[in-house]
Amino acid sequence: MKKVAIVTDTTACVPHEQVARYDIEVVPVQLIIEDKPYRDGIDISPTEFYNLLRKAKKMPTTSSSSPDPYLAAYRNASRKAQSILCLTEPSKFSAMSDSARVAMEMARKSLHNVAIDVIECTTAAAGQGLVTLAAAKAAALDKPLEEVKDIAKSIMSRINLYATLDTLTYLVKSGRVPQAAALVNSILSIKPIFTLNHSDAHTVALPRTMKSAMKRMIKLMESAVVRGQPLHVAVMHADALGEAITLRDRITSQFDCREIFLTEFTPVMGVHTGPGLIGVAFYGEEPGA
Repeated sequence: MKKVAIVTDTTACVPHEQVARYDIEVVPVQLIIEDKPYRDGIDISPTEFYNLLRKAKKMPTTSSSSPDPYLAAYRNASRKAQSILCLTEPSKFSAMSDSARVAMEMARKSLHNVAIDVIECTTAAAGQGLVTLAAAKAAALDKPLEEVKDIAKSIMSRINLYATLDTLTYLVKSGRVPQAAALVNSILSIKPIFTLNHSDAHTVALPRTMKSAMKRMIKLMESAVVRGQPLHVAVMHADALGEAITLRDRITSQFDCREIFLTEFTPVMGVHTGPGLIGVAFYGEEPGA
């Protein structure tokens, strides 16, 4: 039995092969589409979700989080580890962290000898995925819970995340931006780039084309890392695989990537941003790592 098992949820955008390789417990977020519930990653894939989103007459939603799926994940994890670290997205984005903590308290009644800790990430989507993978790799080396937590927090503090939107239509439908913003977006064909660091999202650039947006994101990467610094990178997309591959290839040609992978953007956020999103999350290795 290993020392630590890692639990997260589908908002972390961890690819299935990485989940299997590091034996990560992933809690599915529930999506409601045309009044029908779907478990993200089980009943519906991100690609299927974005296809339905394009056709939906009624905006899909996410259901209120329940502690039960987390409790089930803790029970599964307890069969293979002495302790559990659960990583969630920021509480300002959802109630996932609250559900994870409620489940942790519930687990105390049945999992008496298993230490459980919940950490709320200061990043999300593929950024949370990179934190999760770093923690899972440390757990695979049989490091103790406190050391795995310290590694997760260190990575979290170094994550950068940038993404560009193909349209503001879905943000308008969800009430996140006014209709006037969508009109300007439509007339000027703006592809806004936003960053999501330390639980705060804001716009950093307003390029006019997806090609320009990709170039700008690479410039932002260049300014965020030391030249020659090895990077860990996740390129994410919302049903825009071709553009994501292009971005990945450009990043690979310009940076020393210790690891780089493609992943699909979480539908939990994609319901507001819509299909066509392209983004990158990354962090640089510390000297001597």
